[in-house]
Amino acid sequence: MQLDFLQEESPAQVRKSATPKKAATMTANAVKSIPDPADEKAAGAFKTISEAADFLGVPQHVLRFWEGRFKQIKPLKLRGGRRYYRPEDMEILATIKNLLYKQGYTIKGAKKAFAASTQAAPEEPVETKPAATDAKQKQLTAIRQELIGLRDALKPHVF
Repeated sequence: MQLDFLQEESPAQVRKSATPKKAATMTANAVKSIPDPADEKAAGAFKTISEAADFLGVPQHVLRFWEGRFKQIKPLKLRGGRRYYRPEDMEILATIKNLLYKQGYTIKGAKKAFAASTQAAPEEPVETKPAATDAKQKQLTAIRQELIGLRDALKPHVF
């Protein structure tokens, strides 16, 4: 049994088997389906929900569902409710997809893991203060003792 109807025809075969006008239309449609790298958006550009869904390989309704479950996802919404995902949103979505699909977390577990990972990484490095010298330490101790004495003297008058 031959399954010719399931095999794709090359543009040359289409031109032989179809009328000239139909062949030109079919060839033009085949050329339109090939993605052009020049049509790609810049890495920092906002993505629509369809572009984000295609990029992540998930349906659009999944992105809407995640938006309701994860408070970290906040796409820009314009008039009419159209969503535009920032590059930061795309990183968050990719992390969530990884947690759910690759690592096997549940929604609840992914929320906890995502919150823990964002809290564990401090945004700014913590500065360490240099240790006080002995002379400064003695001076600070004397000032502290004087302030404690003043506080104790004023306590009955304040309250």
